[in-house]
Amino acid sequence: MDINQRIAQFETMVRPGADPDNDMAWFSLGGAYAQAGRHADAAKAYTKCYELNPAMSKAYQLAGKALLDSGEREAGISTLKAGYASAATRGDRMPMKAMGDLLEALGERLPEVAGAAAANTPTTPGGTFVCKRSGKPGTQMTRAPFKGPLGEWIRANISKETFDGWVRQGTKVINEMRLDLSRDEDAATYDRQMREYLGIDDAMLAEIVKG
Repeated sequence: MDINQRIAQFETMVRPGADPDNDMAWFSLGGAYAQAGRHADAAKAYTKCYELNPAMSKAYQLAGKALLDSGEREAGISTLKAGYASAATRGDRMPMKAMGDLLEALGERLPEVAGAAAANTPTTPGGTFVCKRSGKPGTQMTRAPFKGPLGEWIRANISKETFDGWVRQGTKVINEMRLDLSRDEDAATYDRQMREYLGIDDAMLAEIVKG
């Protein structure tokens, strides 16, 4: 399936009468637009994602980058600063660092965030497990969902509730994109959608695999 087909599939998923409030469908649509070089459209899709789910720090990061790539410097900086502050209050370390690096590269000062959570400290009392993707407390999985370093990272960082959400979303992806997981190309598409849902970009995946 080429990029234009992927875009059409995700546009179908978020259209009125389908599932327009599906934050991760908007997130995946943003990724497809960005891959096609449609940066302004990507920014709109990522913005819709974090409007639906303000805890989705990765969407702020990618919306800001897409705005910069489309030549909207001031809007991109504003989005990155808002996302940085949102991620900081949740202790969402990885997207917070990525947005901070982008802002510093642009010569911008990082926002001062009162009461920001420490990068690796849960935002809820008593050591409650906090999902890295959603920023919300949840249940830690007792076992990895599949073998290998990525599966172990998911077990350690992603809540059962979030991963169950991916299973439901993944079913939609299979049906909407007509994937046959016995085919290598379709299995790779499914895996890419899973990583997008969980907020794992290529750089992060490389770090996870490298250990």
